[in-house]
Amino acid sequence: MTTLAVLALVVAVVALVVAAVAVLRLRAVQRNVEVLWGGSDPHDVTTVLRGEHDRITALDHRVTALGGRVDAVGDHVAAGLRHVSVVRYDAFGDMGGRLSFSAAILDDSGDGLVISSIHARGESRTYAKGVIDGRSEITLSPEERQALAAARKDSRNA
Repeated sequence: MTTLAVLALVVAVVALVVAAVAVLRLRAVQRNVEVLWGGSDPHDVTTVLRGEHDRITALDHRVTALGGRVDAVGDHVAAGLRHVSVVRYDAFGDMGGRLSFSAAILDDSGDGLVISSIHARGESRTYAKGVIDGRSEITLSPEERQALAAARKDSRNA
């Protein structure tokens, strides 16, 4: 009989230890659930799911709005004069230092201008010629054509 009583006592102690461990693990799981569900009622799954759905919907609207803004910025960037090429040269044989230059400044569609500055001993002259779709109505010098071609090449590589 004493052996049976000792055995029953051991089983009871083991059951008590198992129950204590189970309670501690349950509390840890409950804390994790509260953190995961943001402190809302852990028994109301519908509320949690509705809240997550609303949050995802709001994020979707924000991403859509940001996509529209990115598209608008892309249009502004394409219209910006960002393709530049400069050709330096000696306009006159008796002058050195390549002080004259032609610069082409274009947007992505090839619109912009070519600016040339011709430096001579006593004076310097500056000219600007409009460019539409990579062409100018005014005849371009070889240096201006070279600058324009380099800027157009840059716009095609962008």
